[in-house]
Amino acid sequence: MMRNSLIQGITLLTLFASSSAAQQGTQGEWHLHGGDAGYTRYSSLDQVTADNVTDLDIVWRRPSVDTSVTSRWPDLRHSNQLQSTPIMIDGVLYASNSIGLLEAFDPANGETIWVQDTTFLGSETPRGTAGRSVAYWESDNDRRLFAIRAPYLMAIDAATGQFIESFGTDGLIDLTYNEETAYRGTSPPLVVKDVVIVGSAMADHPYTKEQHPGDVRAYDVKTGELRWTWSPIPQAGDPGVETWLDDSWTYSGMANVWTMFSADLDLGYVYLPTGAPTNDMYGGHRPGNNLYANSLVCVDATTGEMVWYFQTVHHDLWDYDNNVAPILMDITVDGTEIKAVVQLTKQAIAYTFNRVTGEPIWPIVERPVLGSNTPGEWISPTQPFPTKPLPFDRHGVTEDDLIDFTPELRAEAVEILKPYILGPIFTPPSIRSNNPEDTKGTFQLPGSVGGAEWGGAGFDPETGMLYIPSVTAGFVADLTPGNPDRMNVRYTRGNREFIAGPRGLPLTKPPYGRITAIDMNTGEHVWMVPNGDGPREHSAIAHLNLPALGQPGRAMPLLTKTLLFVSEGDPIMVRTPPGGGPDAGKKLRAFDKNTGAVVWETMFEAGSNGSPITYLHEGKQYVVLPIGSLSHQGEWIALALP
Repeated sequence: MMRNSLIQGITLLTLFASSSAAQQGTQGEWHLHGGDAGYTRYSSLDQVTADNVTDLDIVWRRPSVDTSVTSRWPDLRHSNQLQSTPIMIDGVLYASNSIGLLEAFDPANGETIWVQDTTFLGSETPRGTAGRSVAYWESDNDRRLFAIRAPYLMAIDAATGQFIESFGTDGLIDLTYNEETAYRGTSPPLVVKDVVIVGSAMADHPYTKEQHPGDVRAYDVKTGELRWTWSPIPQAGDPGVETWLDDSWTYSGMANVWTMFSADLDLGYVYLPTGAPTNDMYGGHRPGNNLYANSLVCVDATTGEMVWYFQTVHHDLWDYDNNVAPILMDITVDGTEIKAVVQLTKQAIAYTFNRVTGEPIWPIVERPVLGSNTPGEWISPTQPFPTKPLPFDRHGVTEDDLIDFTPELRAEAVEILKPYILGPIFTPPSIRSNNPEDTKGTFQLPGSVGGAEWGGAGFDPETGMLYIPSVTAGFVADLTPGNPDRMNVRYTRGNREFIAGPRGLPLTKPPYGRITAIDMNTGEHVWMVPNGDGPREHSAIAHLNLPALGQPGRAMPLLTKTLLFVSEGDPIMVRTPPGGGPDAGKKLRAFDKNTGAVVWETMFEAGSNGSPITYLHEGKQYVVLPIGSLSHQGEWIALALP
């Protein structure tokens, strides 16, 4: 399961002498999308506490596109789904706006400092989408921002907003794979040592078995020269190619990293969370376990050589991409200090490894899973399950898991699910039939939107506690026969629909969105609480005066020395599960880190689509987050104490 190299001669003494400050950035600032290169989303700031958090108020707001851009192009169209998390460096906020251009603004009042040079766009009204964040690099007086505006990797002068003309071609690198495969991506690059590293978001083509591999590429941070490429699909003679039976490696693709990377800046290692291969719900054309898809892969940032790997899903049929940036943490297990990395997953599992060697911190066992009845399918007989920590959200579904607020609602839920196959986690997708007597697919839980989400989790380096927002969302994993006139796959995915439960309520018992606190020194769960009210005011159950049921959505965490902040996630985000209340997704809360009790909440006009940050500027702590909804334009909002 694992391969180790490039680690000989590294002693534990050297490792633990490394400074954790290299991972964190400057005190009181926010230098990377995840707060630090280890994606802990943690800040040691403590000005805002449980005693005064109720005094937090909005101190400034900023539109998702600067007025200088909208006045130049009055017919400019851009998405309200603003996922852009700013970074804060040397008293300046930098962010990708709603059309993917960079802007710099004042952290005290949100006023514009500069907007990226737009002359490269020409006179035609531009189109684009916000990147999730930007990357930063400096050396002496050279300060650069790197961002993705598909299909380009851009290098921008942090002082002026002008392109770094010595990088690539006039500050741009075209990341397009070839004429058949365009480049897509919104996750930020990551700078490690002297390279800037990018992944890609690739469109899954359910009608063909061919696709380009989702390569990870590293470019020289000064010149833009391609330094190395790592492909998740091994080629002839490579280790792992034997896991692609029938030479399926020759045409299979994807397995890309569409979410964020993390890195140990002292070791010079980058941690890659790879996704599903082509196609994501039928794999009869790619028999075998399919390394290095659905894996956590550690590579050397200087060379791109693989150090170790672990595959979290064998032969993926569930669209179980590794969607969360790996989280780096130093923990103490049974008296031994360990440099660890945790990969959270859609299947609500926290895989935990020594980030130097790749060895599991607690045993991971291969357990039998159900076989597939789909003709021509190949399925792994086992999947890997950690013995610790236990899953942080529901695994699989039976009738006992269905909604039971009233006997009538339960009976309706049972009736709704009669045409679907139920079962434990890793129950494979099944064929949808138009015959009323046959089944309509598999009710999969967690679904491909479920478990942990790309917003990640918060890790407290002082206590070893990990706080994981997750969503309980089942959906239909169904297959339909491929049309030979326009497809070369035997089966393709069907509707992949979320099924509305009784009277529009969810099908399963609550919570529908939750937060789980895990002590990573022991691997034990400490507490779990619902995140949000959910549909408690629904007319069918309002009379029951139920407690919080949890809001199904992509929640985004921010952890400080004193509090845990978690949003709910606005329903504008693609494929948000149903079941929210009338103000679905619009609230931000602060939780007590010890108990999970809500100590403060506020509601905006729209929910947050990206991660919040915190920073200290001129003696005041701020919390900034992006919001937006179908009916509310994207904007950044800043909160602070009076």
